[in-house]
Amino acid sequence: MNDNLPVPASHTNIPDSRGMNLFEADPSFDALLKVYMAPPLHAHLRPILNDLGARAGNELDRLASSADKHPPELQHRSRQGLDIQTLDKHPDYVALERTAYGELGLAAMSHRKGVLAWPEVMPPLAKYSLTYLFVQAEFGLCCPVSMTDSLTRTLRKFGDPELIARFLPSLTSTDFDELYQGAMFMTEQGAGSDVGGVATRAHQDGGDWRLTGDKWFCSNADADLAMVLARPDGAPEGLKGLGLFLLPKRLPDGSRNHYRIIRLKEKLGTRSMASGEIRLEGAIAYPVGDLTRGFQQIADMVNMSRLSNGVRSAGMMRRAFREALYIAENRTAFNKKLIDMPLMQRQLLKMMVPTEAARSIFMHTAICLECADAGDADAGKRLRILTPLLKFRACRDARKVTGDAMEVRGGCGYIEEWSDARLLRDAHLGSIWEGTSNIVVLDVLRAVRRENVLAPLQRYLLGLLDEPNIPKATADSLRGMLDKAAAAVSRAIGQEDGEYGARQAATTLYYTVAAFFMAWEAGRQAPDYRRLAIAHLVIRHKLTPVDPFGSEPATDRRFQQLLLSEQAMTLEDAMCLLHEPARAV
Repeated sequence: MNDNLPVPASHTNIPDSRGMNLFEADPSFDALLKVYMAPPLHAHLRPILNDLGARAGNELDRLASSADKHPPELQHRSRQGLDIQTLDKHPDYVALERTAYGELGLAAMSHRKGVLAWPEVMPPLAKYSLTYLFVQAEFGLCCPVSMTDSLTRTLRKFGDPELIARFLPSLTSTDFDELYQGAMFMTEQGAGSDVGGVATRAHQDGGDWRLTGDKWFCSNADADLAMVLARPDGAPEGLKGLGLFLLPKRLPDGSRNHYRIIRLKEKLGTRSMASGEIRLEGAIAYPVGDLTRGFQQIADMVNMSRLSNGVRSAGMMRRAFREALYIAENRTAFNKKLIDMPLMQRQLLKMMVPTEAARSIFMHTAICLECADAGDADAGKRLRILTPLLKFRACRDARKVTGDAMEVRGGCGYIEEWSDARLLRDAHLGSIWEGTSNIVVLDVLRAVRRENVLAPLQRYLLGLLDEPNIPKATADSLRGMLDKAAAAVSRAIGQEDGEYGARQAATTLYYTVAAFFMAWEAGRQAPDYRRLAIAHLVIRHKLTPVDPFGSEPATDRRFQQLLLSEQAMTLEDAMCLLHEPARAV
C-alpha cells in the first residue's frame, strides 16, 4: 500500500487558506481606500493591490515561511582566510527583497516620480496601503524597507546637498542590484530608551570624521548606509551633545569601512532579517545637519519608523483575524460550523474591533503626514500625537489579536507550518522597536505638554462631525467621549505622579480618535453604515464603563454574524449598537 498518496480535501477537517487573495478577501479595505484616495490614484493602484493580495496569500507567504526558518548567517572570513565579512541571506529572503524594493518600490515611492508607473511622487497612503498588504505575508523585511525609506527622508531634510546628490540615486533605485539599503544604528548597552547615554565617540582625523564605540542592537546589520548617533569630542553629555552621522558600509575606493559585525542576534521573531552587534573601529562617517541637534534630527527618522510599525501591526492583526475568520467559516465541530457558535462570534468580534481601529487610524494619519509635509502646521500637530498613539496601542493590540487567532486554529495554530506562530512572534517586536510602550506613552504626554497638540486634534475631530450623514446621537456621544479623553490626558500631564495614568489616558484617547474616524468614514460610505456600527462597538466596549456582572447585550448577539460577514448595514441596525450598556470584554 502506498501511504504517500495525497489525501482528498474532503477527507480533512483542517481548513487551509493558502492561495487566498488577501485583498479580495478584505472588501472593507478597498471601500476605505475609496474614501481616502483620489479616484485616479485608487484606479491606478487597485490592480496592483489586487495582484499583491494574491501573492501575499500564496507565493510571498511561502517565501516568508521559508525565510523565517532559514535566518541569515554571518561569515567572518573567506575560505582563503581573508577577514572579509559576508552575510549570507537565504534565496527566499532575497526574493522577498526584490519584490519589496524592486517590483513595488516601497522604499523609493515617497522620494521619486515614476514608481509603479505613477507620474508623480506617491502619497504616504499609497506606500502604507501596499505595506499593509505586504506585511500580511512578511514582517521582518518591512523593517529594512522602512528604515531605507526613513533614512532617505532624514538625509533629504538635513543632509548637505553634496551628500544628498551622492547617495539619493542609490537609495531610491528600484533596480535591486543597484540599490543601497538603509539602517539606524542607535541602541547601546547603556543607551536603549535613555538615548542621552550614547557613548559612541566622534572625532576628526584630518578632513574625516571617525566613529568609535559599540552599537548593541542594529537591525539590517549589513545595510549600505546607516544613520548613527555619536558624541563629538568636547560635546556635553546628554541629548544636547549628540551629533548625527551617515555611515557607509564601503568607502569611495570600494574597501570596507572600519567597523565589524561582532555577531548576529538570535531573536524570538523577525528571524528572516539580520540584527547584530556593531563595533565601530574608527569608521569614517559623514556629518548630517547641525551636529548639536543630532537627536532632534534622528527623531524624524524614529517617528517615521514608529508610524510604519503601527501600519505593520495593523496589517498583522488583519492577517491574523482573516485566518481566524476563515477557520471559523470552514471548520466543523459538534455538527456545526464554528462561525455559527455564539462564543466564537464574540471572540472574533473582540479581534475585529482593535484590528479595524488600527486600520482607520493609520489611514487617517497617512493623510495627516501628506498635509504636514505640504506645510499644514495643524496637520503637523495631529501627526505628532497620532504617530505615538498608533505605535503604542496598535502594537500592543497586535500581541493579543495574533494570540487569539492562534487559539481559533487550535493545536495547528501552535505549529510552525501555519502562519499563526510567525505572526505571534513578530507581533511582540512592534512594542519594543523604536521605543517600548512606556516610552512611547510618555512621548504622547510630552507632545501634549510641550507642543500643545491636544487642542488642534480636538478641533479637527469635532470638525469631522460636520459630515452630514453622521447621526446626531453618535455625534453627541463622541463629543462626550472626547471631553473625557482630553480630561484624562490633561490630568496625566498635570499631576506630579501623572505617569501612573499615562497608559490609560493614551488608550482612551486612541480609541476615541478611532471612533471619530470610523464615524466620519461611515458618513462618506452612506447608505452603508457598517463602519458606524463598528464605531459604536468601540464606544461600547472600549470607552464606556462596564458591568462585570451584566449579561451580553442582546444587540451584540443579534448583529455578530452580520458584522463578521462584512455585509452592508442599515443606519437603523448600526444605531442599535450604540444604546445598550456595555459589559466587560
